[in-house]
Amino acid sequence: MKLPILSLTAILTLTFGTLHTAHSQTMPKEELMFLTSEWKGERFPDGRPKVSDDLVRRVKNITIEEAWVVLQNEGYNCQFDGNWKLLKDDIVVAGRALTAQFMPSRPDVEKLIKDRGNKNGRAGNTNSWPIEQLSKGDVYVADGFGKIASGTLIGDNLGTSIFAKSGNGVVFDASVRDLEGLSKIEGFNAFVRDFDPSFLKDVFLTGLNVPIRIGRAIVLPGDLVLAKKEGVIFIPAHMAEKVILTAEFLALRDKFALEMLRAGKFSPGQIDNQWTDQLKEAFLKWLDSNPKEIPMKRSELDEYMKKRTW
Repeated sequence: MKLPILSLTAILTLTFGTLHTAHSQTMPKEELMFLTSEWKGERFPDGRPKVSDDLVRRVKNITIEEAWVVLQNEGYNCQFDGNWKLLKDDIVVAGRALTAQFMPSRPDVEKLIKDRGNKNGRAGNTNSWPIEQLSKGDVYVADGFGKIASGTLIGDNLGTSIFAKSGNGVVFDASVRDLEGLSKIEGFNAFVRDFDPSFLKDVFLTGLNVPIRIGRAIVLPGDLVLAKKEGVIFIPAHMAEKVILTAEFLALRDKFALEMLRAGKFSPGQIDNQWTDQLKEAFLKWLDSNPKEIPMKRSELDEYMKKRTW
């Protein structure tokens, strides 16, 4: 007797789906490590890649455009999303993604998830469950399917808890409430689709630390998040060091170029084309004379420049 041929969707449901629901909406550690196997560094106990604190600090100083170019050149074309409303214009949000997926309510499924969560020690509504998992340097990133009215994932109470646990902000493809209260949390910022006075309704958590979609971007747990005025970019953990080093080098090169152009030492044509040995030598001398301009270790920069085609 022939067995029926299963579709890819059915296979994923039988394998990943079954494992997923067996762990209180979290992805099994083995599956997360498989999906992020390009990452070779430290991990959190749940398997999330743990990008270093140094890179988290340094990523705040690079531009979205610089990160975007590096990722595009490596074939990562779906890592940016724009059209956000910001709680505050002057606070950059940067850190390691802790992801959450929400869906429209369905009573039978929602009851099962909440009952199991309560048995596993989870308290409150499901929108607070991701907050319990946060650690310093995390960014709570949620796919709230763009819901605004009754799609308010947090207010000022949960916002206070988020900042206390992570020292960071949030990125929600959804809305938040209590704008005035959230604005008073010093250091906290939120990138959201809108602000709304309504309470969260007909929404529940279906995935915690799983791959999610934010607009036109894909986000995996542990991705390095960089959120600035022009939008949010999600840098795969294994690409973080390359993206940041390249962006820092390009910024250094631009500072040098502007100084040379102002001084009239080189022409725009020389600067904007393949650099000559004379120009490279001038750049190296400039680095020696301006060590405070170098954001990375000089040894890192020297090693990077060995591979650079200029």
